[in-house]
Amino acid sequence: MPQEIATDLIRTDEGALKVGTAETVCISEDEVEKVDLYETFANVNEIPAQLYKDHDVKRGLRNADGSGVLAGITNISNVHGYRMEDGVKVPDEGSLSLRGYDLYDLLGDPSPSHRYRFEELTYLLLMGELPTADDLARFVSVIDAHRELPDGFTASMLMRDAAPSIMNVLSRSVLQLYAYDDHAEERTPKHEIHTALSLISRLPRIMVLSYYSKRARFFHESMIMHRFQEGETTAETILSMLRPDRGYTPEEAAMLDVMLCLHAEHGGGNNSTFTMRVLSSADTDAYSAYAAAIGSLKGYRHGGANHKVRAMQNDLKENIPLERWDDEGAVGDYLRRVVRKEAYDKTGLVYGMGHAVYTLSDPRAVVCKRAGIPAAPDHRAHRSPDRGRGTGRLQGALRQCGYVFRLRLFHDGRPGRPLYAAVRLRPHGGLGGSSLRGDRLGQAHHPSGLQEHQDRHRKLSADR
Repeated sequence: MPQEIATDLIRTDEGALKVGTAETVCISEDEVEKVDLYETFANVNEIPAQLYKDHDVKRGLRNADGSGVLAGITNISNVHGYRMEDGVKVPDEGSLSLRGYDLYDLLGDPSPSHRYRFEELTYLLLMGELPTADDLARFVSVIDAHRELPDGFTASMLMRDAAPSIMNVLSRSVLQLYAYDDHAEERTPKHEIHTALSLISRLPRIMVLSYYSKRARFFHESMIMHRFQEGETTAETILSMLRPDRGYTPEEAAMLDVMLCLHAEHGGGNNSTFTMRVLSSADTDAYSAYAAAIGSLKGYRHGGANHKVRAMQNDLKENIPLERWDDEGAVGDYLRRVVRKEAYDKTGLVYGMGHAVYTLSDPRAVVCKRAGIPAAPDHRAHRSPDRGRGTGRLQGALRQCGYVFRLRLFHDGRPGRPLYAAVRLRPHGGLGGSSLRGDRLGQAHHPSGLQEHQDRHRKLSADR
């Protein structure tokens, strides 16, 4: 007899987890037998955890104490979040440097008048030095000239086979662009730079067109296809193509521009970059390596974690009444259950909280918050450094440390390492620039080796 299985249920080790409502589908007895075979999959492939310790296997490229494993060397960027003292990992203020320049200095000007942050940062990462005004103008013109997609690409790749995941479409599109490159198998620095600039230019268009194709197919909305406008920055191009009326404010463009910069590079050792290294070491073509990296970036434990964050927030709202959202005890109890694998997806992960390297603070979050204030609907309401820092028994600690949110979680009833949100405010409220050099807090955020770049950075800033 055919059996009915509700498609709104996902089978897990703990039972059935309801994720939505849908009609039931019929599965034949043959399919049921196949499913029964899958039930043994976890058991036959399980490896005892002790074997990893016995053979000193670095699971997830991490040591047992959580410190990173040296898997390569890069001169592009450096992530610092802790220091080792006598073999012990000691938390430290987070810092991120790109080609030797501190992130706070590179993105220290949050004003909308500084339009080409992403293009400037991209030039730095690719060429190894900050561009002059003339260099930047030529670089921007090259990116502008590559935005066109091949004839028929939109119809055949993006509209005909629209997919629910834009990341999958991006990966597939990169592979397809291989077919339009007469020198796709070339392995020269010139072609590598050409391919990189081509994808940097085209992927924003592909992203927006894929979004509207998805909305049209799965949500029966209108398919909007704005043509890009020459002279716009990458951030402006995305907003101009994405908005039905093409409207956006300078503050919105500036915020997106900063976000693009924050996602441009992060240490050379993250999952997607490591994927790139694995494929390129096999001497494959650039398009195959980029496509694989995008597939890695999609993962819920990498770039796709934002989806998990939103789902976790929704789950929290369902489990905590509206009138108790400001109750630290109620929120804390929920997060403790998440850590104990008793709530949400039962993985024990608090998505969007903390980082594998950063411990006390994440410099990207500091820059993001600073840039986001002017773009907020009522940004004047967010200028007070005390807003959002919590109330009650934690308030004193929050004011003293400057954390927007701080909560100590306990694992299985035993005191564990405190988990901190990735946002930290500086009392002086500024980012980067020479004005911070005489400030003791500012010095803690800037590596001493950056001083040699200061005069040059100031000169280049004046050129802009």
